[in-house]
Amino acid sequence: MNDASSHPVTGHVPVLRLGDVLLVTLQGDLHDSTAQQLQQDLSETISRTGVRGVLIDISGVEIVDSFLGRVLAEIAAQSTLLAARTVVAGMRPAVAITLVELGLTLPGLSTALSTEAGMELLARQAPVTRPGGPRQESP
Repeated sequence: MNDASSHPVTGHVPVLRLGDVLLVTLQGDLHDSTAQQLQQDLSETISRTGVRGVLIDISGVEIVDSFLGRVLAEIAAQSTLLAARTVVAGMRPAVAITLVELGLTLPGLSTALSTEAGMELLARQAPVTRPGGPRQESP
């Protein structure tokens, strides 16, 4: 019997909307085509719905490599351009150590220890100004 966490993520990663936040739960390895589809799905959903946050739960990810680090950074960059914040939750200590060893700083990402803490963090953060939306001019 195989453990669910050992199965690679293939095909489609579900994106669940919880109010103004999109929740993505990653389990196992993320393949190239799946990562590309996830990025596209998130960008389209943010644009269509106007959500203000993306919460990515990686508690089911035991091993991270430079590919996953790059995918997370790209999701954060795309979300920021679409006026949404990105939080990664549930990072295991071994994953954090690996990211540091790989030299991946993951700009644009906030982190939280759990999905609940991630939701609270997104609720506390000020919304990002939407492109084409009202802007405050500095004097």
